[in-house]
Amino acid sequence: MAGKLQALQIERETKPGKYADGDGLYFVVAGPTSRSWSYRYWFGGKERWYGLGSFENVSLKDARLARDAARLRVKGDRNTPGVDIVLEKRTARVEAQAEAAAAAAPPAPTFSECAQVYIDKMWDRWSEKHRDQWPSSLKTYAYPTIGDLTIAEIRPSHIQTLLTPIWIAKRETANRVRGRVETIIAANVEINDPAPNPAALTKVLREALPKRPKRVVQHHPALPYEEMPAFMAALSTASGRAAKMLRFLIFTACRTNEIVAGAWTEVDRPASVWKIPGERMKMEEDHSVPLSEPALAILDEARNGEQGQLIFPGDDGEPFSENAMLAVLARLGYGHVTVHGFRATYATWAEDCTDYPDGVREAALAHKYKDETTAAYQRGQKLEKRRALMRDWAAFITGANVIALRAGNAGP
Repeated sequence: MAGKLQALQIERETKPGKYADGDGLYFVVAGPTSRSWSYRYWFGGKERWYGLGSFENVSLKDARLARDAARLRVKGDRNTPGVDIVLEKRTARVEAQAEAAAAAAPPAPTFSECAQVYIDKMWDRWSEKHRDQWPSSLKTYAYPTIGDLTIAEIRPSHIQTLLTPIWIAKRETANRVRGRVETIIAANVEINDPAPNPAALTKVLREALPKRPKRVVQHHPALPYEEMPAFMAALSTASGRAAKMLRFLIFTACRTNEIVAGAWTEVDRPASVWKIPGERMKMEEDHSVPLSEPALAILDEARNGEQGQLIFPGDDGEPFSENAMLAVLARLGYGHVTVHGFRATYATWAEDCTDYPDGVREAALAHKYKDETTAAYQRGQKLEKRRALMRDWAAFITGANVIALRAGNAGP
């Protein structure tokens, strides 16, 4: 079949082969029932075969017209660059398959659905306070703006919108809501996802939010350290788990939330150490607390007959709130001081009455150094040095060295 193909010839041709019609058009016979048209061209130095349809559906005349249209697209003109039509067709097929797969896949969950999954997951680990605040704050402040959006649809501008009304008027609430939204988003993205978390408090988001006035620092009312021996003597007469918990808090100089959720699994009794996991620490770093003899005695007393997970459980088995310890203070006539204030009492005593280095005193309070160089140098927890410090603190507040202190402060 030399030269141009003839309709009658191709009608009868069944021998496998590729029969040229000219200008890149080929009649391709793969078998008696498999005959089709194809356009052969070169693009970027590569040979391409572009299908034009089967012989049963496309006549010789129509195949030539299709070949001509394909040639124009491949060659292009002054205003339009040439196109690799095989690659174009392949790309379109891949995109169509992806779209079909996306259409068949279940819809992505909304933020409110993701939040509920996270809340359900954390429910058994949370205190009653967290169980109340997480769902309530998200429903009030986050869901109206991003509740119906998927995680992928949330943008920093959405976070700005939901935070702006409360950023100044309800500072702490705004901080907590933003942190909770950031946590839920982080729990629903891949660890290697390069996209930044839209709820992260970046410089850009901070600048977009209203300017907050400088906060006036209000220190927690604290008891002067000179009054601690008398106070501890009174506290030792108070009954109940809340009173024991307050005594333990004072001996360890820990924060309230670290105490109320303390678990027996965290206590290493042979080593006299309480290991608090970072998830419950303000600085989110594990913290080991050396336990003095009075602190260990409180634990031994609390352990007697106690089978639960918490060291100081409430009557319902759930963690106590700070109010329980505040009530103890009020009953003893010390309602003018706060529970957190005992950390300030300890810090002032340690600075005024001891020669322990700043690093040891600050490590006992689990404070984080602002100076990165100092932080790197002081990274060790100085457990044994802090053990001696906490032993001296326990001796002081129980009255063991009150006489020596008074003698040292006595006038001429």
